[in-house]
Amino acid sequence: MNISISSRPLHDWDALVQADRAHRILYTDPAVFQEEMTKVFGAVWVYLGHESQIPKKDDFIATKLGLRPVILLRDSAGTLRALYNRCTHRGSTVCRAASGNAKAFQCPYHGWTFLNSGRLAGVPWPDGYACDFKDDKFNLAQLPRVESYRGFIFGTLNLEMPPLTEYLGEAARPLDEWIDRNPGGRIAVCGANRLKYKGNWKLAYDNSCDGYHVVFSHRSLLEMENRHEKDPNKGMSYYKSKPDEAPMYCRCYGRGHHLKDKRPNVEKRAGALWAIEGAHPGKERYEARLRERFGKEADRWLDLASSEPINLTIFPNLLILGNHIQVLEPVSVDETNTVWYGTAIVDGPDIPPGVAEDINALRLRTQEGFPTFGEVDDLTNFEEIQKGLAAQEDEWVYMHRGMDIPGRITTDERGIVTGPATDEVFMRLYIHHWKELMKANPVLSVKRAP
Repeated sequence: MNISISSRPLHDWDALVQADRAHRILYTDPAVFQEEMTKVFGAVWVYLGHESQIPKKDDFIATKLGLRPVILLRDSAGTLRALYNRCTHRGSTVCRAASGNAKAFQCPYHGWTFLNSGRLAGVPWPDGYACDFKDDKFNLAQLPRVESYRGFIFGTLNLEMPPLTEYLGEAARPLDEWIDRNPGGRIAVCGANRLKYKGNWKLAYDNSCDGYHVVFSHRSLLEMENRHEKDPNKGMSYYKSKPDEAPMYCRCYGRGHHLKDKRPNVEKRAGALWAIEGAHPGKERYEARLRERFGKEADRWLDLASSEPINLTIFPNLLILGNHIQVLEPVSVDETNTVWYGTAIVDGPDIPPGVAEDINALRLRTQEGFPTFGEVDDLTNFEEIQKGLAAQEDEWVYMHRGMDIPGRITTDERGIVTGPATDEVFMRLYIHHWKELMKANPVLSVKRAP
């Protein structure tokens, strides 16, 4: 089934998104939000979940594609699928569990039952119907395209989108580096910190590569990281003086993807990441045990417990920060869920016995830090921005930091744009990509035949 999008534009998008600014209604107009759910979240590759969350046949998790409730699963044949979590009879949710293992789903409303391939398996008292239930229209709708890149599962309704690897483009390189940092290139996604803010989803994306706010918005976090330490250079302390003169940078890859790479701030030696980790419960005991067992080699393992100093953003909803996978879930024009999943290293033959358990215990503590003590700063900012954008006569959001300064921003032969970590070049490039999506008229499809 194909769904054609009207060619009549909702707004003059070129007037609303200019070189140095964007209009407030991009964040406040419910009609813009509804169109985004089609032209952005329906038409590009959207992150749905990780293969470690559904490792076995019949495993599933509940997730979303924009506002569309989806069951992401590995069916009984091992195929990755993303089924609409909506009964084809009257629209009720067919699976109310957040995760589990099931060969079939039964709608709690009238008992229609569907295999995890999406096919309708049974209807109570079918003699009351004159129709042929073998017709595919009664099967659960599902995304026509689901692809995985190194365990990261994406889906789209747009048959004309390029393959996932092409969509990721050069952004796949830092994603590979982030994955390969872990032994065997393996990670497992763990439990989540779930937060909500009363603001538009793009406010979080505007912030995703912003190095300008850190020393102001996260001042209490920076102070806390260094409060109990003789060394005043823990955590994100490299933002304290002149961040534009630090070796970190922002890099933009096209299609709205970008990276804030803070790794150049850290010495290139084993143990350097662990050296800037702040205090947290259990740190000393686990560190002492690993050092007693491995000596200087312990630095290699302790670095794995430390946060990788990058912010990698895959448009429109996947943010990788430190060891976290953060997912943006739009709810309405002025409400967004932000879900922070921890990650663990996976035990294997290349890891000494017991090390994975110790490293993951340390990771659990380091991963509690930012969502608990830093993300609340950002969410407060987003909510205050949303309030400010209600001022109708003050129309513009500016994003011109670094613009028109000779030599400040560079573009290489691959089209990759690089600038200082505090610049807003990433925001200008992603919002112009967003504008082109909003001007397009994609044809979206669901499939019914398993």
